[in-house]
Parts: sequence; structure tokens; C-alpha cells
Amino acid sequence: MSMVPEHHLPADIERTSMAIIESELKAQNITLLPHTEAVVKRVIHTTADFDYAHTLQFTPDAVSLGVAALRRGVPVVTDTNMAKAGISKPSLAKLGLQVYCFMADEKVAEQAREEGTTRAVAAMRHAATVLPGALLAVGNAPTALLEIADLIEKGFRPALVVGVPVGFVNVVESKQRLMQVCKAAGVPAIIAMGRKGGSNVAAAICNALLYTALDTLDPERRGWK
Repeated sequence: MSMVPEHHLPADIERTSMAIIESELKAQNITLLPHTEAVVKRVIHTTADFDYAHTLQFTPDAVSLGVAALRRGVPVVTDTNMAKAGISKPSLAKLGLQVYCFMADEKVAEQAREEGTTRAVAAMRHAATVLPGALLAVGNAPTALLEIADLIEKGFRPALVVGVPVGFVNVVESKQRLMQVCKAAGVPAIIAMGRKGGSNVAAAICNALLYTALDTLDPERRGWK
């Protein structure tokens, strides 16, 4: 027996998904803060994981500062091409923004070999040099978070750091260190504490910020039908 989908159109599917998320959050007695709600719900929508309602942590005004940075035209730098691919290209285009991933850059690979470090570390060092005020979105490499923390302590000031690597080795510790450093330096940060995260989460957070910046949280405002 074939299954008949409840909804066919993307906008209807997204709206229904968000309504389900709201209902389940209410059933769990979870109340999201108004200024972080769009980000948290977008991540839950992407992952179907309600743990993010607890584990996503924000420095003061991180969302509003991230949105303001995107409206100013700051570029986005990711640590994976998967995250780069997941960030809404139409939304980037409307704001005149570019998204970069330097992991496959031959100069970055050469720098990593010469310095005996990972490409993720070399990519963040490169980003700090060529795009010093960018929004950084890290979904894979905890070594990238540790390098960002070190750079911030040396004076580097990205517009926002999204720190959401997934894994078991150095992941929890790198997030804790980055949050501590960002709070001390006044650098805006959105971090998924604990082991969970990933490139899809990094992209989801960037998209929530982009949709907020463009007032297109409702899918019809993105031209969806």
C-alpha cells in the first residue's frame, strides 16, 4: 500500500515541521528565549534533535550581532565544503555576501605541511589574515576552534564564531575553551556544547541568521510555494 504524503510543497512542509517543533518544545516545558529562538528551532528542524534546545549556548547578543554583521556585508568562512554548500545561496546573494572554505586551498595545504599542523588550523590562520572580520562557522574540526581561541587571545576579532564540531576527541574541551575565550574577549559566539554538532548544524545556524537578516524566516518570503 502506497503512502500519501501529508504535504507536498516545501513551504507547507517547513511550516508544519516548525509547528511540530513548537508543540514538542511546549510538551517538554521548554521555553526558548525570543532572541535565540530562530537559531535553536532551525537547528532542531535540521537535526530532529531537541537536545540542542539545551546545548546551544550564546554569548550576550550573539544573534543580533551576527545578524548585524551579515547586513553589513561580512563574508562567511566555513571549515568544510559541506557547510559551505548548505548555506542558502539565494540569501547570500540578496545580501551580496560570499562564503569561503579554504580547506582545499593549495597554499593552506602547503602551510599546514610546513608548520606540521592540520589543514583546519592552517585554514583558520589564513582566514584571520585575509578576512579578519569574517563570520566563522566551524562544524567539523575541534582543532579549528582551538586555533580560533588562540588567535582571539592574540587580538583577532571575528564578527561571530559558530562553534559546532561533532565528535569524541577534543570536541567538548575545544568548545569549552572557545566559549571561555570569547566571553573574556567580548567576541560573539554560538556554540553547541557537548559532543553533538556537524557541518549541517553550522549551515543551519548561518541560515537562521541570514533569514533573520532578510526577514525571511517564513519560507514564502524566500519565494517558496
